[in-house]
Amino acid sequence: MAKQAQHNYVYYGARAKAGEVTDFVRHVLDANLRAEARGQRKTPICIWGRHGIGKTEIVQSLARELGHSFRYIAPAQFEEMGDLVGMPAIENGRTVFRAPDWVPREEGPGILLIDDANRADDRILRGIMQLLQNFELVSWKLPPKWQIILTANPDGGDYSVTPMDDAMITRMMHITLEFDPHEWARWAEFNKIDPRGISFVLAYPEVVTGLRTTPRTLVQFFENIAGIDSLGANLGLVRTLADSCLDENTATAFIAFVNQELRALISPEQICDAADFQTEVARPLERIVQQRSLRVDILATITTRLANFLLTEGFTPTPERLKNIAGFLKLSLLPNDLRMTLLQDLAGTELLSQLLEDQEIATIFLEGM
Repeated sequence: MAKQAQHNYVYYGARAKAGEVTDFVRHVLDANLRAEARGQRKTPICIWGRHGIGKTEIVQSLARELGHSFRYIAPAQFEEMGDLVGMPAIENGRTVFRAPDWVPREEGPGILLIDDANRADDRILRGIMQLLQNFELVSWKLPPKWQIILTANPDGGDYSVTPMDDAMITRMMHITLEFDPHEWARWAEFNKIDPRGISFVLAYPEVVTGLRTTPRTLVQFFENIAGIDSLGANLGLVRTLADSCLDENTATAFIAFVNQELRALISPEQICDAADFQTEVARPLERIVQQRSLRVDILATITTRLANFLLTEGFTPTPERLKNIAGFLKLSLLPNDLRMTLLQDLAGTELLSQLLEDQEIATIFLEGM
């Protein structure tokens, strides 16, 4: 049975999409390095958000992108303060502490990720406060150019978390990550997630977040159906897989999507690589969306997937592909706001410049600005 709940979650900082969170973190990291060079104190960052939404992935991806060293700890796993400060040893007749193995020793730039920080025991959480203030503990300190990022689940709900007091909250800069289907779809396209799953998220954004349904569990599900060529011919298995990791309403919506909508979705590859655009794309699409009322939802899903496909690394805009993309943009049944969204998504790319060489598309673009 599906479990439903409503909670007054407590977040900190602005609510932002993944791209905005990445820009925020990158900016603060740069500002911290400049502050350190001036001999000033760095400020840790805390990213808030619900489970499975991608907080950890953002930090890991940014570390790779920036070429920073990376260390990860989950303090909820710490049993004793020794897991944080290290273990005592005798050297030259004095008691000293040996730093834990996870403590970085090389100079940065680097990122120490304290994941799910507020799931730690209260003693551990209080022990982290000095680290946030001075980037050191009684027994060890972070090397130069290392920075601290925390992730946390919200207070005020059903999460098993330890509340942070004001003394801890004010030691950090905060931002809250919120799920955005379009940004997720762009990430999924780049990471080769099953295209049927991407289309589902875009078609049913209202059911893709819940208690069990998260971006993380969606990816688990889509990876498990990737090897099933015909979802319709294996609905029993598909439903069992969906029920294993998703909320009941999400699983039900996916089965409905397979039965009703999946056949209607023309892929970006079909649009770009059609040998005869009218026969393979324009006419089938017209039959699909021209029902009692125009199926704008289907057109929006197709348009978003096309934009993401065009922006993926390695896409080659051959003359034939450019002609087909232009043909899609000129479709009379395509609402003008979807045309403009697609063109704006391509802003700053060579592909947009090539498309604007078509006088009709250039006029559409200028009139929509």
